[in-house]
Amino acid sequence: MRPLSLAARMLWVLVLAVVVLTAFIGTAMYVDARDQSHDQAGRRTLAAASAIADSPFVRDAAKGAAAVDPTPVLQPYALQVTQDASLDFVTIMAPDRTRWTHVNPEQIGGKYIGSVDEALAGRPHTEQTEGTLGPSVRTIVPIKDGDTVVGMVAAGVKVSAIEVATAGRLPALLAIAAVVLALGSLGALAVGRYLSRVTRGYGPEQLGQLFAYYESVLHSVREGVILVDGKGRVVIRNDQASRLLGIAVDEDAPRSYMLRPAPLSRSPLPSPGELGIPGSLGELLASGRTARDEIHLTGERVLVVNQEPAVSQEGRRSRVLGAVATLRDRTEIEALGSELETMRTLSDALRSQTHEHANRLHAIVSLLELGRTDHALAFATDDLRLSQSLADELVVSVDEPVLAALIMGKAAQANERGVRLDAEATASIAGSGIEATDLITIVGNLIDNAIDAAVSAAPPRWVSLEVVDHEGSVVIEVADSGPGIPEGEAEQVLQYGYSTKPHAGHGRGLGLALVKRSVERLGGTLTVSRRAGAVFTIVVPRKEQPA
Repeated sequence: MRPLSLAARMLWVLVLAVVVLTAFIGTAMYVDARDQSHDQAGRRTLAAASAIADSPFVRDAAKGAAAVDPTPVLQPYALQVTQDASLDFVTIMAPDRTRWTHVNPEQIGGKYIGSVDEALAGRPHTEQTEGTLGPSVRTIVPIKDGDTVVGMVAAGVKVSAIEVATAGRLPALLAIAAVVLALGSLGALAVGRYLSRVTRGYGPEQLGQLFAYYESVLHSVREGVILVDGKGRVVIRNDQASRLLGIAVDEDAPRSYMLRPAPLSRSPLPSPGELGIPGSLGELLASGRTARDEIHLTGERVLVVNQEPAVSQEGRRSRVLGAVATLRDRTEIEALGSELETMRTLSDALRSQTHEHANRLHAIVSLLELGRTDHALAFATDDLRLSQSLADELVVSVDEPVLAALIMGKAAQANERGVRLDAEATASIAGSGIEATDLITIVGNLIDNAIDAAVSAAPPRWVSLEVVDHEGSVVIEVADSGPGIPEGEAEQVLQYGYSTKPHAGHGRGLGLALVKRSVERLGGTLTVSRRAGAVFTIVVPRKEQPA
């Protein structure tokens, strides 16, 4: 059989609880009504018996019982009082229990059945006992002449009469029980429909399986997953998201806050800022808006973020619960892109040099064909001397081969675009603790931006690179002859997505942002100033390298 859903189980439990509660309430009300009827009968019999015992007529008849039989006088009186007070019997008796009156004349002269000790002691007493007329509620009151008990009066109502009175209340009790049952059933049905809508018809076992599956998926995927609620607070994050964002992963603490409310329900959910999520990404998570392959920079990573609102369908209505964001690491891709850009620069430099060498070789061949051997030799020697001079200068001044190769490639590329690149290095890079990949990111992006800026300016077009030592730090300065950074935009130009180039499309505005992140990761500073054009100054402290 198909297992019942959680809503169906809850519905049956609630209906059963309502039925049991209705039965309990009905029984309690019936017992209470019966007890009230007995109490009312006791009060009525006490009032009637006390009134008879206090009557002077009854007292005088009881006092003269030793001389004159009081039955002829008291029997008609007792029957009249029984009828007028709506009692079942009134019995007047001697202190020795001998009946003087009874509703059944045949019982006159017999002994009274019931307790008389309290009455003989001068106190009224109410009880339920079995008499000649059957079970009854009766009250016996002493007839006193001063302090002497000269007789007793017993007034009673049969239990069957009390039950008839109680039964008269049953319709009202049943109506109340029916109303309680109907309202409880409607409430149970409403709760069941609500649970069916919320749980989507799943049973507790299926919900447990789904939770286990989702928990495994969250912590097994290689993408970071973050769920935020409608107020922008982080509800769930998996381990990969914590690693990508640099948040400490506590193996003992659950990352699923909402799904495990027992230990953490008393503490508020953290916001992105409280978890240390960087500004732009934190703003995206807090906004809950839709995002498609947006790039956000953290302290050490370049992340591609996608975000979709989490919508719950409740019948014909939909409700936004929050948003689900996925994070992908693009740092390695960017590193490979930087290396590819470096190789492309070197390839372009070789291509341009090949083209220039071909032109120069044609010139040399033409001079030789014209018989001008001396001119051909001088032209070839000067060309070789200039090329070798640039190579020797870079090899001698720059002790990092990757940086030297990058500068040579950028110099050829700048020359091809009509820009002169001057490079001077008096600081040792090899022992500074700066990785070659960071040098490629920092120097390559700065020179590319400087060449683009110089090209857009009037001649002479130049770019200068200087690497020096200053108070235990490596200072890298890149300047150009371009228009410079507009006033007030020195900080904005370092943000991702900002570019001064016209028609900056997708992927623009990333280079300087990566430079800033690399410098901050190395513990350095980046300063933007202006001279002839823009000047970017980077100061990176040296790190002690193991022997």
